[in-house]
Amino acid sequence: MEKGNYSLVTEFILLGLTDQPELQLPLFFLFLGVYVVTLVGNLGMIILIILSSHLPTPMYYFLCSLSFIDLCQSTIITPKMMMNFLSKKNTISYPACMTQFYFFVLFVISECQMLAVMAYDRYVAIYYSLLYNLMMSYKVCSKLVSGVYALGLTGATAHTGCLLRVVFCKENIINHYFCDLLPLLKLSCSSTYINEVVCLVSSTFNILVPTLIIIWSYVLIITSITKIQSTEGRSKVFSSCSFHIIAVGFFFGSCAFMYLQPSSVTSMDQGKMSSVFYSIIVPMLNPLIYSLRNKDVKIALNKVIVRKFQ
Repeated sequence: MEKGNYSLVTEFILLGLTDQPELQLPLFFLFLGVYVVTLVGNLGMIILIILSSHLPTPMYYFLCSLSFIDLCQSTIITPKMMMNFLSKKNTISYPACMTQFYFFVLFVISECQMLAVMAYDRYVAIYYSLLYNLMMSYKVCSKLVSGVYALGLTGATAHTGCLLRVVFCKENIINHYFCDLLPLLKLSCSSTYINEVVCLVSSTFNILVPTLIIIWSYVLIITSITKIQSTEGRSKVFSSCSFHIIAVGFFFGSCAFMYLQPSSVTSMDQGKMSSVFYSIIVPMLNPLIYSLRNKDVKIALNKVIVRKFQ
């Protein structure tokens, strides 16, 4: 069989999260609520940071970028997933599947790197507070954010380019709720060796490296916190960091479970549950964790509301 940049399969069938009919409607409303919270939280955070002059620091510049990434990532996955809960036959065309996969990889990799950048930013803010504005200037922040998206684009292009070379000629049923790499590779009629190597290299770089940066940053941050004389100040900083660590742990832990083990070991049913965390739940939690427990965000929100209704 000639193997080229084409596929004998013109559409795929997505099995979704569950095949139990009685769960379809409750799951639809559950994920509708999750998506609405994600949409309002992330879009609200972006608008608030843009409108408020009270939030000019690099931290909120990065947070605005994270909210944009989370908003896009959730929008790529969740609406199609909700439509599938209401459809008898959950199909997606081959071009749409490849497009969804490309943007999913783009924003997942971008989020991995952005979380590492944000952890580094917090480390500089606490450890080098007097030099913070110099070390995290607008120029430096712009380069960091540009680097994040460049890595995302590079990874997405590499993964999708390799996937387009894979031939699908038999099964077209994807045991997942979106077009993810490992479920697609299980349907291949051709060799997937290159795809698996690219996946391993990319996952190592985009999961392990940011994880090590985050751990290193927070170890130094916690070391610095212990030196704070004020018990109230130490408790405030530690409380904020602990919630950040929990969110990061959910995201990287679920990504590592899915991609940093051999595909033969990964159960697709377990993989689907793991994917829910990093593709749907974490994008909802991030604006809540980074905003509702942040005094500056509350002050800025109050100012915007007062200015709006004056």
